[in-house]
Amino acid sequence: MKAMVLSANGGPEVLTLQDRPKPEIRPDQILVKVQAVALNPIDCKIRKTGAFGYGAGGILGFDVSGTVEQTGTLVTHLQPGDAVFYCPDFSGPGANAQYHAVRADLVAKKPEHLGYIEAAAVSLAGLTAWTAVLEQGHLRLGQTVLIVGAAGGVGSLAVQLAHAAGAYVFAVCSSANAGLVRSLGADRVIDRLSEDFVSVIHKEAGAVDLLFDCVGGDYVQRGMAIVKPMGRLVTIVDPKGDLSLGYRHNITLHYVSLAFDSIRRRVDGIKMLTVLLEREILKPVVSRVLPLEKLAVAHRELESGGGFGKIVLTVSH
Repeated sequence: MKAMVLSANGGPEVLTLQDRPKPEIRPDQILVKVQAVALNPIDCKIRKTGAFGYGAGGILGFDVSGTVEQTGTLVTHLQPGDAVFYCPDFSGPGANAQYHAVRADLVAKKPEHLGYIEAAAVSLAGLTAWTAVLEQGHLRLGQTVLIVGAAGGVGSLAVQLAHAAGAYVFAVCSSANAGLVRSLGADRVIDRLSEDFVSVIHKEAGAVDLLFDCVGGDYVQRGMAIVKPMGRLVTIVDPKGDLSLGYRHNITLHYVSLAFDSIRRRVDGIKMLTVLLEREILKPVVSRVLPLEKLAVAHRELESGGGFGKIVLTVSH
């Protein structure tokens, strides 16, 4: 089979097209004929650093859709020909290839109204957004949330979840993406360049119940000034600066990384995502579609910033 393989750790140029043997499956796995794979920031981080043991010869790709090619002897809920989507664990190898072996309990049937490209864009980002906004963030009906990086892969889904939960949604993004974010359910879009989010929140809401940061830098540090006492801060990026104000205001700070989540939570999470997608509460946002062979181009585009939604790679056979 064809696969995009790391020749080393480093820049996007280390991603090379190679021939690899088709994976063999264990009794609890399925073999998926991959149709599409979405790119996530964690792919870029692993490519550069070799995290989770992905060095030379490693294959990335953690947002997948495709068709079941073969099932293991212990698999009963899927059969060859089923259209599926999933986020594999990070033990590898990933799915930037024509075929991929994955634990069957991590896989869900693709909602019929979604194409393979859309289905590939939702698993990892959707599970992250769900965990951050509703599980760790405990967002409830009538509360107020600020989402930083609201146009990104995770942020765009977080906006939809927060809106569906009945919260008032402040969203920070670029002016170019303001219309998109507003269409996803944001009540007030804050231009990340021309407006100061702290001043806007102070003036228009006083404070928020939850701040969800998808960007990093000093957003968490600055955001502590506009989170209510006993409120929550959730981040998927290491925060910078002095966080002592959180202690004085009894603010709880939560970190979310799906890479370290339990298999049990992954299994439950993909079932929940399927329900939300089938009811069209969640709609994947895709910004760019490229062939898998252009994976290095996709990595460069993602790292350049300023985009929206997900970049998806299609796989030819």
